[in-house]
Amino acid sequence: MVTGSDQVRLSTLPRTLAAKFGPVESAVPDPRRKNAAVALILRPRADGDDPAVRQCDFLAIRRADSDGDPWSGQMALPGGRLDEADPGLLGAAIRETCEETGVDLNGAGTVLGRLEALRPMAVRIPPLTIWPFAFRVGAGRAARVASHEVASVHWFPLEALEDPANQGSYPWKYHGLVRHFPCVRVEGQVIWGLTYRVLTRFLEAM
Repeated sequence: MVTGSDQVRLSTLPRTLAAKFGPVESAVPDPRRKNAAVALILRPRADGDDPAVRQCDFLAIRRADSDGDPWSGQMALPGGRLDEADPGLLGAAIRETCEETGVDLNGAGTVLGRLEALRPMAVRIPPLTIWPFAFRVGAGRAARVASHEVASVHWFPLEALEDPANQGSYPWKYHGLVRHFPCVRVEGQVIWGLTYRVLTRFLEAM
């Protein structure tokens, strides 16, 4: 991952994200594709702190193994498909996060902004646009496995993503073919693919 200045702090992150990606309300569903939203949740390590963003932890989940899930067993950010009952993409990220991890971003989180929308590159996945949103929660905020779709939850330090010792490549096998994708290995888990792309672009924006 690209290492940039570590001077962007949680208090100034909303301004940074808005300047780079636009206001939260500028995220609107793509009418030509299915849409999903994910939450990049940042947690400072002490109450009352205004740390550099890179000195925060972020929440990740490991998806349960499932034949019907194209991201089966992979590390991911909490989130999922936009539902007709959702008030919008931001609402979808908030709802899915609570359903998957028990973290109620309506009551315990602060919206920091939106990130660049991304599209999965895998051909086996239906046309989909994924919209990431950034949030802040309080120090010590816990998460739990709250859905059968989630195998485990993890708080990882953002700094670990940029440690050269953690960076490598992941061999992805599909129909007898093997492709190698950049990845980060943190605390025994491998972050690659779409989640790696979201985190990379987030850190590059700092």
